[in-house]
Amino acid sequence: MIQHFDPSQHAGNAGHCKDLGTPFPAQTVGTASVSLDIDGVTISVPEGTSVLRAAALADINIPKLCATDSLEAFGSCRLCAVQVEGRRGFPASCTTPVVEGMKVTTQNERLAKLRRNVMELYISDHPLDCLTCPANGDCELQDMAGSVGLREVRYGFTGENHLEAVKDESNPYFTFDPSKCILCSRCVRACDEVQGTFALTIDGRGFESKVSAGQNDAFMDSDCVSCGACVQACPTATLMEKSVIDHGVPDHSVVTTCAYCGVGCSFEAQMKGDQLVRMVPYKGGDANHGHSCVKGRFAFGYTTHPDRLTTPMIRDSIDQPWREVSWEEAIGFAASRLKAIQAEHGRESIGGITSSRCTNEETYLVQKLIRAAFGNNNTDTCARVCHSPTGYGLKTTLGESAGTQTFDSVMKSDAIIVIGANPTDAHPVFGSMMRKRLRQGAKLIVADPRRIDLLKTPHMSEAQHLPLRPGTNVALVNALGHVVVTEGLEDTEFVAKRCDTEAYRAWRDFIGEARHSPETTEAITGVPAEAVRQAARTYATAGNGAIYYGLGVTEHSQGSTMVMGIANLALATGNIGREGVGVNPLRGQNNVQGSCDMGSFPHELPGYQHVADPTARGRFESVWGVTLDDEPGLRIPNMFDAAIEGTFKALYVQGEDIAQSDPNTQHVEAALTSLDCLIVQDIFLNETAKFAHVLLPGSSFLEKNGTFTNAERRINRVRKVTAPVAGKEDWEVTQDLANALGYPMHYTHPSEIMDEIAQLTPSFAGVSYAKLEEHGSLQWPCNAEYPLGMPTMHEVEFPIGLGRFAITEYVATEERANRRFPLLLTTGRILSQYNVGAQTRRTDNQRWHDEDVLELHPSDAELRGVRDGDWLGITSRSGQTVLRARLSERMQPGVVYTTFHHPGSGANVITTDNSDWATNCPEYKVTAVQVEKVSQPSAWQQRFSAFDQTQRDHLAKAQQEAP
Repeated sequence: MIQHFDPSQHAGNAGHCKDLGTPFPAQTVGTASVSLDIDGVTISVPEGTSVLRAAALADINIPKLCATDSLEAFGSCRLCAVQVEGRRGFPASCTTPVVEGMKVTTQNERLAKLRRNVMELYISDHPLDCLTCPANGDCELQDMAGSVGLREVRYGFTGENHLEAVKDESNPYFTFDPSKCILCSRCVRACDEVQGTFALTIDGRGFESKVSAGQNDAFMDSDCVSCGACVQACPTATLMEKSVIDHGVPDHSVVTTCAYCGVGCSFEAQMKGDQLVRMVPYKGGDANHGHSCVKGRFAFGYTTHPDRLTTPMIRDSIDQPWREVSWEEAIGFAASRLKAIQAEHGRESIGGITSSRCTNEETYLVQKLIRAAFGNNNTDTCARVCHSPTGYGLKTTLGESAGTQTFDSVMKSDAIIVIGANPTDAHPVFGSMMRKRLRQGAKLIVADPRRIDLLKTPHMSEAQHLPLRPGTNVALVNALGHVVVTEGLEDTEFVAKRCDTEAYRAWRDFIGEARHSPETTEAITGVPAEAVRQAARTYATAGNGAIYYGLGVTEHSQGSTMVMGIANLALATGNIGREGVGVNPLRGQNNVQGSCDMGSFPHELPGYQHVADPTARGRFESVWGVTLDDEPGLRIPNMFDAAIEGTFKALYVQGEDIAQSDPNTQHVEAALTSLDCLIVQDIFLNETAKFAHVLLPGSSFLEKNGTFTNAERRINRVRKVTAPVAGKEDWEVTQDLANALGYPMHYTHPSEIMDEIAQLTPSFAGVSYAKLEEHGSLQWPCNAEYPLGMPTMHEVEFPIGLGRFAITEYVATEERANRRFPLLLTTGRILSQYNVGAQTRRTDNQRWHDEDVLELHPSDAELRGVRDGDWLGITSRSGQTVLRARLSERMQPGVVYTTFHHPGSGANVITTDNSDWATNCPEYKVTAVQVEKVSQPSAWQQRFSAFDQTQRDHLAKAQQEAP
């Protein structure tokens, strides 16, 4: 979808969808239409529509400055004034709702004179530097001056004005030039209404009024989260991207999908020639509706960073420098190594790991390569270490291993439970949507050991925080279920109609036992019994109750049990199968849902079809032309153990950094060192690549075609914006390797791969690139029964027929605090960085978070004589690392917290091998530790630094010696 700019259609930074001036009157959906006459044109629109919007729908363009359809009408600029028959004066069309039979005039001499006078006043206090202004040709003020026919300004510049106001350039991505501000308040309203941060305000009155970040703070010192909503809303060059200032206004764009978190925001990659100038959130994006966060909006510079790998490299062992070689030689070297290892050690001695950052098509090809060319099922993905319990738990209870709703569904929720998730940091665009609903009156319940930012939402109705101890999730959800059952809060009609009654009775007997009461479990969870009872009542009686959860649920030894406990709670209260309710996992990476859908797990073919199912396996065998193994292969932890034991000898890793992201780093490093051949395909020399024998340059999301599937099962197109820096898209590299191994693959475009996916995967049967181009996005299942997808799942029935309650016995984690390790460490993410940081650390996002720190409660710090900023040695049963102390009351005493975005921090050096009983998802969220003041890095950090420098030297030598 390539679009060319027309300034008349592209005013400001609003995107290419026509700006209708005011939002759709959502509160009037379903009511009667209103007919009116605008300039002699009769038009019917929903009741509540503004005159401005009605005119725009009839292609009658009324001048405007303060109005935009992403914000509520404000009526300050008066440029959109119209005449209404029978009314006095000139009302603002943006704030005037339509009335049956209304007759509106938008153009006559009196209106023209009024608008010119208004524009004249604006221009009298505005720099007349259009030819040198970075917004020249992309400025609404400029456009409107032309539209109203302004040719001269009668007022001179000798009086008091704002033309010398000082520019704020503190933000790395945009500038704020108050001399060009027209006080339309669009930036302030965008911050309030769209983002929900309330970081901007209009300070002062009358002529002294000005836009202020915080209390006259610099943008970088304020509460601004750099989402870009203010920049996007600004109709002048007041708020302007530095990239546009440097490179000029873009001239064409390509619509694609963000490659950061699981929200799956749609963006216009706006170009000038072949240079990417800016990423602007696409108003037609079904997941983000024109909003964005600092990562997707601004942190794209990594794609052209000098660290990018651009040439294939090989070496015989990790203590040698690499050699730059051609693609043909690198692929041949990798294939010969794999063949030789299998010949010596057997078919099961090699495997691969797919990527949750790559496209569906690329992930599908990697698992196909492993099953058809390697001849085994030794395929796994990073979902193993994040959301594999979601798949197991939801498949068991609801019959499908995915979230049940759209993101928009939250706007109909009356009570929202957030468990083990931090939406404003990890899924910020959805977090903004959730905050909007909370401001509208929905009630919030947060179950988290840490006090997350969502609890500080301005103008929120009601919030409850359940600060449970790490590792006690199941005890808490059982207590919530106990209250629902014992206080008669169940939806008995829903249960009788939609659920397995035998399983329900067994669960009801189990959950009703006194040992699950909030009073009994208080000693386990640390959450007061009355708080648990109130939370259960709020959720069960609200009308529409929705549950959203993240890695704080799944990354536990009882992750799968907890997911089933959440599903039990939703089933018992009837909060499944309509908008505003549901069980909603917040997926961490851009395509972690898709990597699971595409058959990346060792026991499942694409579409969650078990390898032991002869019918399903037969379909794949027929199309792929090979006999497939009917036994599940090795999971990632099994691969590591087998490598150390000497039976697993080679690994192909596409786009994942297991050396940084997986638990017990020293164990992972030992496994990688034991391999005879490690093939890494990535865009940077990440921590895993430093152990590689073969380096295959990857392509960024801007350099490829394909699809991503977000956390709401939404399949979005990824479109190539620029050519791959190394000459190949990732799917082409996998295809070359398959051919070199003797298994033929001959695709010419990712659309052909999707056609094969649709042929073999029932939930994707109706998906095609043509349909995606036509409809923008589709939510699986998309098939003959649901040709346009299924936004809300389980409306009529579950894939397993009836919903199944599961017995969720609480089993305390083996990782417990004691005298030696008295603190419990839990981990999470931060807004400015993403996952292992390989991308965001190579952008100006480093300005916000340039190191991982250890947050600890002041009382725990005082006991140890620790002050803010001290270096702390953190010791667990697995290892030791050193981080800087950050005193914070966000945690309860006895709990410490860190992020894992910087490899040298070694957060996973101290996490253990404990994992979920059903899926082996690691227990990142509970690690018993002790902390003490230290003066030097840990032994592991010192080894890490030395190894890191050695491998960088090897890379530099290879690049220097390249012809």
